[in-house]
Amino acid sequence: MPTIFLKNYLVELNNIFNTINSKEFEEFIGELTCAYKRKSNIFICGNGGSAATASHFTCDINKGVSFDKMRRFKVICLNDNIPTIMAYANDISYENIFVEQLKNFINTDDLIIGVSCSGNSENILRVIDFANNNGGRTFGICGFGGGKLKNAAQKSIIIKSDDMQKVEDVHSVIFHCVMQWLNKHVK
Repeated sequence: MPTIFLKNYLVELNNIFNTINSKEFEEFIGELTCAYKRKSNIFICGNGGSAATASHFTCDINKGVSFDKMRRFKVICLNDNIPTIMAYANDISYENIFVEQLKNFINTDDLIIGVSCSGNSENILRVIDFANNNGGRTFGICGFGGGKLKNAAQKSIIIKSDDMQKVEDVHSVIFHCVMQWLNKHVK
C-alpha cells in the first residue's frame, strides 16, 4: 500500500532528523557567518543529487539571504558550469573537475563545502584536500557515517543513515534551516 509506505518513510525520516548533531549544525552556521564577515568566497560542490542540493543552496544564499542587503554572501557552486566540468573531465579527469576550477579562485580563508552522501566521492575528497593545503577552510556535508569526507574536511555534518534518498532529504532540510537562520541573523 502506498499510504503505508509513505507513513513508514516519514517515520524513518523523522528518526534520522532526531539524530542530527546540533553542535555540527552550529559549527556550520559559524563557518558561514565567519566567511560572510571576512568577505570570503564560499564554494560548494556535489555529484548527482548532491550537485542539485549544492546548486539549490547557492541560490538560497545568493538570492534568498543576500537580497536587499548592502553586503552579500559570495557563494559559487562548482558543479554549475557544465562546459567547464566537461572540459576538465575530458582533458584531465573527472576526479579533478572541482580542484581545477578552485585553482582559479581560491583565496586564504575561503570556505569550501563538499556535499557527498557517501562521503567517498573522489572529486569531493580531492577538492577538500586541495583547499586544506591552500589556506581554505573546509566543511563536509555527508551521510553513511561520513565516509572519508568526515576526516578529510576540517568540520562536518554527518547524517546517520545509509539510505541515499533520506540523506538527501535531510541535507536539503539542513540547508533550508541554515538559509532561514542566516536570513534572520546576519546583517
